[in-house]
Formats: sequence, structure tokens, C-alpha cells
Amino acid sequence: MGVSAAEPAQILGVRLWSAPDNTRIVFDLTAPIEYSMFRLSDPDRVVIDFSDTLLKNPLDQLRNGPGNYFSRVRYAKRNKTDFRLVLDMSKPVTPNSVLLRPNDRYGYRLVLDLVDRTATPPPETRLIAEDGKQLNDLRDVVIAIDAGHGGEDPGATGPRKTQEKDIVLAISKRLQDMIDKEPGMKASMIRSDDYFVPLKKRRQLARERKADMFISIHADAYRKSRVRGSSVFVLSEKGASSEVARMLAESENATDIIGGVNLEEKDDVLASVLLDLTQSGTIGASLDLGQRVLGNLGTIGDVHKGFVEHANFVVLKALGIPSVLVETGFISNRTEEKKLKDPGYQRRVAGAILAGVQSYFSEHAPPGTLLAVRNVKHVVKHGDTLNEIAVKYRTSPAAIRKMNQLNNNGDLLHVGRVLRIPRT
Repeated sequence: MGVSAAEPAQILGVRLWSAPDNTRIVFDLTAPIEYSMFRLSDPDRVVIDFSDTLLKNPLDQLRNGPGNYFSRVRYAKRNKTDFRLVLDMSKPVTPNSVLLRPNDRYGYRLVLDLVDRTATPPPETRLIAEDGKQLNDLRDVVIAIDAGHGGEDPGATGPRKTQEKDIVLAISKRLQDMIDKEPGMKASMIRSDDYFVPLKKRRQLARERKADMFISIHADAYRKSRVRGSSVFVLSEKGASSEVARMLAESENATDIIGGVNLEEKDDVLASVLLDLTQSGTIGASLDLGQRVLGNLGTIGDVHKGFVEHANFVVLKALGIPSVLVETGFISNRTEEKKLKDPGYQRRVAGAILAGVQSYFSEHAPPGTLLAVRNVKHVVKHGDTLNEIAVKYRTSPAAIRKMNQLNNNGDLLHVGRVLRIPRT
């Protein structure tokens, strides 16, 4: 039996299943709904607000539910046709939800999973869409963070005896923490402590970890102590873009000699790889990334030059992904040495690099990643609701409504309309 668009949806009943580490609640509905859900603490509660929805039958099964999860269940009408449900939890949980369309057996359903946050190890929660596909199959983009030097190779040394290897590892760890807090991103540290990694091994580790981006972090020195400012470099096919760039590349490329590794290895396919990089646009992509990172570095301090430079850095060769080398400053300059040792400035440097990475992926996220999905547009199909679309793309109905300038009846969507999906 069809339901008029003017009629509020109804909650017909509720079904409940409890497992050792989670509880699933299914609300049977007469029509698609818009809802919001949030978690509160002290005490732990899960609140669900149903918009334009009425309760047809008492939720007795919830009230009589498993005592190991709920200590109390409360619900009431709000604003005549709205409905709020509050679940007082006996232990901390992570709530997940999805709105499903009818199938051969059931009508519209709102599925709520309450996952025990105290479980060890925490279970992986995977919600199933009505077409049987996993909603969580999209992968994170992987950013390889390469802290230069390490171990027996200290890198450059400042006037106050500050060692480059320590500075760049500190900045790299701050960048790692920031990236890992970003939805859809994951950092992979090439060097996570004070030990030596040969240049070829750094590239190999990035490939083994299926990195989508490679960022090598340094803080080099120059014979003229007045030289200062951050720089960003990409691989050069020909030669260095400046004398400073040439000398920095020679210094960084000598790291394998310092570390006791023979740098005389022959790369028989280097010429063809470089040609492939040019044809595939990888060097161009690296330049695009570099410009974004450099622009953000310029907002927190001096830059050595106002453009991305080129040099023949061994660590950037034959990676096949956007790859940049960031000189965070000249440790040979007393002023910059002092700044680079400051934890607050290290955080600002890491934040500027992250901003450049975010800007790049906002336009060039790899296919099959969560960031790529967030950048696509959705064509409304018959039966779509704003809430279903929000769940699919891991955003909120309010965010979609705001980006597409929808009114409060935004889930009355016209078939064929193209919606822009915001990043959250």
C-alpha cells in the first residue's frame, strides 16, 4: 500500500539482535525517512531524531531488550510529527546506521548497529547496502612520509649542533598524526625512529605499501649561512633548476655513501621509466602537489624561491606516484635552526604540508578511495532519499542540503537531478 508524500512515515515496529560485542536494532518503516543520530557521554547515550515520523506501536521489544547494553529506553513525540528515541547505554558504544529500501521480504528499514567500544580488539563494523555491496569497501589514500637521513647518517648539522635527522623525524611524526586523523587518509612512515634506510629501500617501501603519494622531508644546509626559507622539489629529467638545488641534491644523494651503501648501482630502465613518468603525467602531478605544498608553507614562514624547483634527487626516482621533497628550512641558518627546533613551528610546518596534500587530493583522489567518492556527483534515481545518499557517501543530509541549496524538503528529490557531494 502506497504512502502519500504528505503523510508522515510511521515506525511499524522494531527488531533486536544481540551479540557478545554488538547489538543490532532494525526499525520497520512505512516509507523512507530523514533522521539524525548522535552519541552523548557521561552517561553514555545514543539519541536518534526521526523527522516527520510517527510511532504506530510501542517499542516494547526495546524496553525489554538485553540489559547488558541498555539501562533505559526513552522516546516521545516532538513538534507533533517528529519523534526522539534515547537509549541509555550500560557501556560505551559506537553507533552506525543505514537506511535500506524494500526487498522481497521487508519494507523500508532503518538499521542501527551499536558496537561495543570496550571490546578487545575492536570489531570491524561493516554495514550492508540493499544491493549487497559493502559500504566500507572504499580504501584510504596512503601517504608515504620519508623522514630524511637517520642512524649513522645525521644529515646536516646546524650552528647549535642540531641534527637534521632529529628535526625531520619530529616533523614527520607530527604530519603522521595529522594525516591519520583525516577521514580517508592514512600515513605510512618510511623511517619511524633513528635508524638508517638506504635511498633505494625508501622507494621500495613506498611501493610495497601501495602508497598514493610520497613526501620526503628534509632540513638541509648551505655554505652561505644567510640562505634561508623552505623549498619544494620535484624530480628533474635534465638538470637542477638552480645552483642551490644542485648542491642540495648532491648532498641528499650522498646519504647512501654515508650510510655505508654503494651508490654505484645501475638502473638499466631509468631512462624508459622517466619517459613513462612524463607521458603519464606523474611529474606534472608532482609539480601540482609541490605548488600546493609550497603555497601553504609560504603562509607560515619564508620560502627560498616562489616556485617549485627541480633536481635529480635519487629518492624521487621511478616511484610512479606524485612525489616531492620538502626542505623545511636551512638548518645552517641560525634563525631557522631555532625555529625548526620549536615544537609549535614543527606543527605549523606539518599542518602546511597537510593542507597542500588535502588540496591536491580534493581534485585528484585515486579511484576506489573514500576521498574519490566524496568528490563525485550523484544522479538521483527513483526511490532515492537524501538520507540514503548521505549514508552512501559518508556525509550528512544537512551538508548535502547546504552544498546544493536544498530547502527543508530536500529529500523530495527529482529523478535525474545531479547533486554535488560535499567532503566531510
